[in-house]
Amino acid sequence: MIKLNTIRLKNVSNGIISIVAVVLFAGCSSVSTEKQAQESMGITDANIAAIVVGANKIDISAGKIALQRSNNLEVRKFAQLMITDHNAVLDGAVKLVTKLGVTPVNNDLVATLAEQSRKHEASLRTLSGKAFDKKYIDHEVAYHVAVIDVIEKQLIPSAKNSELKKALISVVPAFKAHLAHSQMIQSQL
Repeated sequence: MIKLNTIRLKNVSNGIISIVAVVLFAGCSSVSTEKQAQESMGITDANIAAIVVGANKIDISAGKIALQRSNNLEVRKFAQLMITDHNAVLDGAVKLVTKLGVTPVNNDLVATLAEQSRKHEASLRTLSGKAFDKKYIDHEVAYHVAVIDVIEKQLIPSAKNSELKKALISVVPAFKAHLAHSQMIQSQL
């Protein structure tokens, strides 16, 4: 079972984990014996794929809200970057999943992410101006911290496919760059 408490979901929302979606799906084709072995250990590559897809959709949604509600140019640029990056990844992921015949398998983390997203988005919709910008960016910072933690401590160790594991390792620097970007904006608010 995934340790939900280690990802600090209280402060988590729409994050960058989805950039890894295309790469994740490349490593998700597995034979049934491999899948059974992974399931006995807690998280499967198919679960990882579901987590990534869910997080991708969440960040697109939060970015759209930010474009509607923020007047801050830097916040809007960041939100557009999140939307653009995650839409491209989602499109590529869907194509790859179809090609590989892989079906992501939801788990408790996917459900928790979805519930956290609903609450966060509802909260964002009640705000405007500087209060909105602060809430959105503070949440993006916390989410990126959590995503990096999840990738490094849970997804990478749980990935059984070597290509998947390498892909997860290779995207951590991109997540850290998005974290730094959101922290820079946070320091200016």
